Amino acid sequence: MVTHQELVSCVGWTTAEELYSCSDDHQIVKWNLLTSETTQIVKLPDDIYPIDFHWFPKSLGVKKQTQAESFVLTSSDGKFHLISKLGRVEKSVEAHCGAVLAGRWNYEGTALVTVGEDGQIKIWSKTGMLRSTLAQQGTPVYSVAWGPDSEKVLYTAGKQLIIKPLQPNAKVLQWKAHDGIILKVDWNSVNDLILSAGEDCKYKVWDSYGRPLYNSQPHEHPITSVAWAPDGELFAVGSFHTLRLCDKTGWSYALEKPNTGSIFNIAWSIDGTQIAGACGNGHVVFAHVVEQHWEWKNFQVTLTKRRAMQVRNVLNDAVDLLEFRDRVIKASLNYAHLVVSTSLQCYVFSTKNWNTPIIFDLKEGTVSLILQAERHFLLVDGSSIYLYSYEGRFISSPKFPGMRTDILNAQTVSLSNDTIAIRDKADEKIIFLFEASTGKPLGDGKFLSHKNEILEIALDQKGLTNDRKIAFIDKNRDLCITSVKRFGKEEQIIKLGTMVHTLAWNDTCNILCGLQDTRFIVWYYPNTVYVDRDILPKTLYERDASEFSKNPHIVSFVGNQVTIRRADGSLVHISISPYPAILHEYVSSSKWEDAVRLCRFVKEQTMWACLAAMAVANRDMTTAEIAYAAIGEIDKVQYINSIKNLPSKESKMAHILLFSGNIQEAEIVLLQAGLVYQAIQININLYNWERALELAVKYKTHVDTVLAYRQKFLETFGKQETNKRYLHYAEGLQIDWEKIKAKIEMEITKEREQSSSSNPARV
Repeated sequence: MVTHQELVSCVGWTTAEELYSCSDDHQIVKWNLLTSETTQIVKLPDDIYPIDFHWFPKSLGVKKQTQAESFVLTSSDGKFHLISKLGRVEKSVEAHCGAVLAGRWNYEGTALVTVGEDGQIKIWSKTGMLRSTLAQQGTPVYSVAWGPDSEKVLYTAGKQLIIKPLQPNAKVLQWKAHDGIILKVDWNSVNDLILSAGEDCKYKVWDSYGRPLYNSQPHEHPITSVAWAPDGELFAVGSFHTLRLCDKTGWSYALEKPNTGSIFNIAWSIDGTQIAGACGNGHVVFAHVVEQHWEWKNFQVTLTKRRAMQVRNVLNDAVDLLEFRDRVIKASLNYAHLVVSTSLQCYVFSTKNWNTPIIFDLKEGTVSLILQAERHFLLVDGSSIYLYSYEGRFISSPKFPGMRTDILNAQTVSLSNDTIAIRDKADEKIIFLFEASTGKPLGDGKFLSHKNEILEIALDQKGLTNDRKIAFIDKNRDLCITSVKRFGKEEQIIKLGTMVHTLAWNDTCNILCGLQDTRFIVWYYPNTVYVDRDILPKTLYERDASEFSKNPHIVSFVGNQVTIRRADGSLVHISISPYPAILHEYVSSSKWEDAVRLCRFVKEQTMWACLAAMAVANRDMTTAEIAYAAIGEIDKVQYINSIKNLPSKESKMAHILLFSGNIQEAEIVLLQAGLVYQAIQININLYNWERALELAVKYKTHVDTVLAYRQKFLETFGKQETNKRYLHYAEGLQIDWEKIKAKIEMEITKEREQSSSSNPARV
């Protein structure tokens, strides 16, 4: 068995079972984890001391058999070497004066960045030709990382971190990050977060604007390595005799004290289940991520070993053991199903029966994301997105131009029973919407576009497909909501709240919760914004959220329980009132009397306000009248009463639309029913003078009526007519109010007659 005799400087995985390591003993050694064998790949010349190495990226979207075939090795003699998998040195390039301290391929494999003791940052082509010297400084650059889009480079400069775009003259971002020299950085392509480690014995998490998100306590020794897991959910930290596993928000899951010396380099396997560390005492340390937990209602699932899970039902303490043929890579527990992906297969368990899972083979081994809805679930791997039913039947695979599945996560993909939504990476202001059953773009194929970059998206889970809504948080931390169905007309994007950091829809009804600054807010009926925005504040539940400390995150919203993870990793459970969910259920079944009875029993303003909005949305004006009266909105009660007295059903419909602020739709309803005067009248009532005259002229009727009302309006305010169109039509026209009133009376009689002839009285 081959072992290293000196310090191990760098490690890297080719597959989930094979690792290469380089050491100061000039050996490159291959480790096979299945057979526990090690073989020497190449013995480098005695003057080459390896410092860093990085596998050439596997081409995106190709089957898992394609392994990395070559790597770049940087060394102390100022060169980098392109070496094949078999150990043949293809090319050696003079790169820096002094040691080349780090080398990294970009995500596409089209460029290589190297940094050195000479303080230079250089960009090279795939074949090792110098493209440019990106920057030059007076201190050594110890570490470098590419930005997620391969357009920017992050590097160290003493205690500073610098992000420099490849574009010349673009703005450079620089900030003081540590109190000691920074030794290692990493930048994750999925969550866009940055890790740094320094001689000040701290590790830190930053966003891509250089804002601090987490600052660790000082350790006993300098932090010598940090590395993100591929999916950006975890990261590992290495120091002297220390290996730590942390959540992306910074808090620590586990601390191990292996006898390793300093861990100089950490590499995650492609599937994110294991890590390898390059140790100062000549060892290579291997670690597997276990003890992950998933919870749903009364079930708790724990990954006990690499190939085994334990399921516990907390109601009766029943325990089931689940065994798998291969390594467990990802799992998700929701909607009464546990979905587990291993390196080759996918298992679907029902919570009613743990003994007979549905098993099917996966096209590619590394599943990076599992999302569940009530009827089906979504798998994301390195090349595609797949939708499966819980019976294991393949449903669809949505695609869009420039799709990169390797950078999708739970914040940028959302799934409901009928819709799949994906926030694009190339343009973060765009959300692609797909029909779940076919994988084709929704509606007329248009995507949803917002004025700002979108950070997090979430589809509501219940109700009819036509009413499907999507909520999202943008870069300004505004929470917006809009309809998913897009046919021709541009759907309005409406702002629900500001300074919202995290959101979640309820799993059983369309209730939305979020953390807004220092408040926890529940929008019991977010649809209110489409019906009657004035009463939205009355449909909210609010409470103080300062107990959740800084940067809390909503994990789930199941039933009437919200689970929030605080910044220190602890979970807090909040229970909200069960009554709004019952109200949603009654309304979806059109049980209006039961809904009113429930509100009378609960005696809460929020319930009545929700019922008022729900009733208007469903055109039940009798219930709406009761609910508005209960919250003291007397003007609205009077308006609803006046709607009830309107002669025709079209007029009633138009005024209900008007009540919700849908002026255009109300006008269309009236014009389609031939009620031109009524369409003109609603524009007069709303002081839409231009539109009122336009309609009168177009239909050659009631021009004098419009002019008369306009004149009366101007006289009230003591103003003169200045509008050219009105001056043109008023020329030589005498206004006779008696005549106009008679015409209006005729219109109303005509409408009544029309209405009674289409609805003859029942005997």
